[in-house]
Amino acid sequence: MNTRKIIGVLLIVLSLGLGYFGLNKVSDNSTSIEVLDLKVDLSNNSEKELGYVYVGLAVLVLGGGLFLLKKNSN
Repeated sequence: MNTRKIIGVLLIVLSLGLGYFGLNKVSDNSTSIEVLDLKVDLSNNSEKELGYVYVGLAVLVLGGGLFLLKKNSN
């Protein structure tokens, strides 16, 4: 196994971790409370945006890992 394939596999594993962390960050930062028939939505938008950045990075890293795995070495 050459180094290009090893780095590709490591990038794919890293992207799965980043995606998981990002999705958890997005889902953990929104709650809603119902007080006297009034529903109040509380969310931390800056943390949600950071979660979306992690998901975007995960997609880019996954693409890089797949590129390295599929590229033919001459």
